[in-house]
Amino acid sequence: MTSLRIGLLWHSVAAGNLGVGALTIGNIALARAAAARAGVTPLFTIIGARETGVPYVTGSDIAVRTITGRYMISPAGYRADVAASDILLDIGAGDSFADIYPDKRFAYIFMTKAMAILAGKPLVLSPQTIGPFSRQPHTAMAAWACRRADVVFARDPLSMAALQALAPDADARQAIDVAFAMPYDRPAPRAPDAPIRVGLNVSGLLMHGGYAGNNQYGLDFDYPALTRALITAFTAMPGVEVHLVPHVMAPGLPSDDDGAAADRLKAEFPALVRHPDFASPVAAKSFIAGLDFLTGARMHATIAAYSAGVPVVPISYSRKFEGLYRGLGYPWLVTAKGMDTGAATAFILDAFARRAELATDIARGAPVIAAGLESYTGELAAQFAAAAAR
Repeated sequence: MTSLRIGLLWHSVAAGNLGVGALTIGNIALARAAAARAGVTPLFTIIGARETGVPYVTGSDIAVRTITGRYMISPAGYRADVAASDILLDIGAGDSFADIYPDKRFAYIFMTKAMAILAGKPLVLSPQTIGPFSRQPHTAMAAWACRRADVVFARDPLSMAALQALAPDADARQAIDVAFAMPYDRPAPRAPDAPIRVGLNVSGLLMHGGYAGNNQYGLDFDYPALTRALITAFTAMPGVEVHLVPHVMAPGLPSDDDGAAADRLKAEFPALVRHPDFASPVAAKSFIAGLDFLTGARMHATIAAYSAGVPVVPISYSRKFEGLYRGLGYPWLVTAKGMDTGAATAFILDAFARRAELATDIARGAPVIAAGLESYTGELAAQFAAAAAR
């Protein structure tokens, strides 16, 4: 069988942000399925940001490269890896293809695309958030990259609309977040009289008020107050266990560290069960799958719950939440705007009481997820077959 060398741009093998890791695991699973359809054997080179954790994405067919300035300019670095690749899949770390981050970050995100395009290599932008773009020359540069890519996948309807406005002549498709394809271990059955297990995925970022503090995201609710109100309510319920479920481990960046936030809350509320930091996205999803209810502000923690059929209330701080869950027709979302702290608290507690309804609504979204994943996998199979024939 023909080998196909696949570069995976802006993926991760050891990120403490388990959402980025979930994207990598899901995208590799879908790429393997597409390769099987195309009759090729995939060989992956993961090209991403510097990481210090223990790798949880490994394999004899997986090589890893770290993006640095030296790597980008060295003839033996990125250019050599692009030249050695038959096709590149760029996932933009999920939501980094935008101009809201520092210019240095955008420069790296853009240049990795541009160098692949100018080298004449097939480039697929895997399902991701597109934008926002509101500045020049960022908008023009992003539009050029989208037009020159072989195909661009948005992961939700809002991103699709942004993509069509940005580059109306790009080959644009709507799929869904590839983390829905990440496997997990199903939990063992529990006794009928076992405690109800509630998970709280508390965002260290939002507890800090964003990177800059002072409610950086302009939320209409007070997130720390909401978190404490939920803890007080759930821990007062008989027969309920409340678990803190961190999903971003960033000990070097305390303002973004779910683990540090969980430790502080555990000290304040001793009745909480503080789950140890997870070793991988699969381990986190496998634990979440055993909960009876989850509410959280890390999108991929909520995707883990949704895709495992666990009733979940996501707490939004950006349009990526609204885009994804509205696209699934899922109404159980605390939006960034429109709810004060009391209303958000009441909404989540009402959803907990009605969690059987949430489970039904999750099941209704399954065809949308299946169609989105199939749209992407089918196109990947066609792209892989074409790349192998070159």
